Amino acid sequence: MTYDVTALRARIPALAAGTAHFDGPGGTQMPLPVIEAIAAALSRPLSIRGDGLPGERNAEALVVGARQAMADLLAADPAGIVFGRSATQLTYDLSRTLAATWSPGDEVVVTRLDHDANIRPWVQAAERADCTVRRADFDPATGELTADHIRAVLSDRTRLVAVTAASNLLGTIPPIAEIARLTHEAGALLHVDGVHYAAHASVDIGALGADFFVCSPYKFLGPHLGVLAAAPDLLATLHPDKLLPSTDQTPERFELGTLPYEFLAGATAAVNFLTTIQPLRHSRSGGPGAEPRGDGKGKGRRGRENRREQLIAAFEAIDQHESTLRTRLETELTALPGVTLHSRAPHRTPTLLLTLDGHSTTDAYRHLADRNIHAPSGSFYALEASRHLGLGDTGGLRIGLAPYTDDEDVDRLLTGLSDFLKRRPHAHG
Repeated sequence: MTYDVTALRARIPALAAGTAHFDGPGGTQMPLPVIEAIAAALSRPLSIRGDGLPGERNAEALVVGARQAMADLLAADPAGIVFGRSATQLTYDLSRTLAATWSPGDEVVVTRLDHDANIRPWVQAAERADCTVRRADFDPATGELTADHIRAVLSDRTRLVAVTAASNLLGTIPPIAEIARLTHEAGALLHVDGVHYAAHASVDIGALGADFFVCSPYKFLGPHLGVLAAAPDLLATLHPDKLLPSTDQTPERFELGTLPYEFLAGATAAVNFLTTIQPLRHSRSGGPGAEPRGDGKGKGRRGRENRREQLIAAFEAIDQHESTLRTRLETELTALPGVTLHSRAPHRTPTLLLTLDGHSTTDAYRHLADRNIHAPSGSFYALEASRHLGLGDTGGLRIGLAPYTDDEDVDRLLTGLSDFLKRRPHAHG
């Protein structure tokens, strides 16, 4: 089973510009219902949250609705959903708050596979607390980060392990549940960067074993925003810096200033839009038709359960669609002369990093851009991963799929790369 990608694309206005987007890991294009939800929020009265005037009630409803939507997406408690400007900002804030509980000689574990947003905040916080940073390597030949890599750097002084649920550079998906077990056996907390992962898989933070999980709605068809999910009881033990008159309730005490209500409306709409991405099934007449599952907007316990069920089905359909395209891409890319694929882990997202013998991937990006194909080149803030792969700070060409990528996009990319590789080779860079 798969879904109607043509119908999906028709609901994303930006695709009418004709760009073939392979930049999904950097951010996705926004569907019309999400755009309309943002506009609708700004078209009604908005004030500081409250229960009196319409503007106050509208703001309150947007916040409560967004917490529930993200809780449904992540199988989390809405009382443990924290909003921020970005996942990077939330991680920095959390690192400073947790560091206040550490003692000199304590240890923090980061990995070389991660985006720097899940490395540098912890490194800097550890340095200020006079703690030791230990780095878990990954296998550059396979791109895999295993539980054994984490086990090798754990000790009874470990206070926190920070690890990605999926590499934004290679797509590698580490065994988070097993890493969580080892982390908790060591008496430490686990912070999971789920920014790339949440765009491609159904997330259950309880099943993953994550104490903290961050993601960004703009990676899965929503607006630019950051989300942190944690157990409310755990958040209640932490005391972040905040303004004196601001509330001390959780999760609000972790949110600095007034929330962007319109983007919360967009985040809720993005989650609801995801529920509409359902597998096509054959109707009694023999033609394909979407299985009726509702709109994911039901209120009350049953409505929330229904939305969660729809999200699980949606990500199963997205995974099948993206995996089919990824398999085709891998087969045809490896047939091109001089292409080296660095994304090799058996369990990974539809994200491919490649280099081109004798050719600059920056030049390849520009060649493709001239043909309205967006496949960017770089290390994409996964600087330590790029260096560990032997690619230095330059990285490679990253091809990232999204739910709206189709075979025509893939055709254009393959043709463009094939044409580029026929040019005279020159120094790689």
